[in-house]
Amino acid sequence: MKKSIFLGLLLSLSLGILAQTKTPDTHTGHDMKMETSTKSSLDSEVQTGVNKLLVNYYAVKNALIADDGKTANAQAGELVKTLANVPMKKMNEDQHNVFMSLSDKIKTDAEQISKNTDVKKQRDYFNDLSNNVFALVKGLKANENPVYQQYCPMKKAYWLSDNAAVKNPYYGKVMLTCGKVTETLK
Repeated sequence: MKKSIFLGLLLSLSLGILAQTKTPDTHTGHDMKMETSTKSSLDSEVQTGVNKLLVNYYAVKNALIADDGKTANAQAGELVKTLANVPMKKMNEDQHNVFMSLSDKIKTDAEQISKNTDVKKQRDYFNDLSNNVFALVKGLKANENPVYQQYCPMKKAYWLSDNAAVKNPYYGKVMLTCGKVTETLK
């Protein structure tokens, strides 16, 4: 009889302890909205290099918005130089793989834009440049500020912006506000 009482007490005590240490349900009250966060353990020199790359990219985009092929040409050349100076040796293996899979594509697209001053020809390469820069920033989780991926349904093409206001680089002044934000990297 004493053994039964003792075992009952031990079982009750064990269940009480387990009930107190139960892991709470961390999903209660959460909505299922997906948000792209880009915080990572990126080396500060790599972070700086990628941020400079974004600054050069935005300068190319802004030149195309203004229908300024000469400035787009020069800024695309700067983008190529900045890309070459991103310190790959400071990346971990996964980051290095992301960078290597996209850097040649980004370089080729930017070089094509920098080879001429004809805005129409430059815009032909800008969608690929935009998609590759977006994939790099997202893959490395490298942006310090929000990056807005925007889309033009008329051109069926993407571009990146440092703010949510739509300024279309594919049609410039003709259709400046044509487009929408499709994704935000925070």
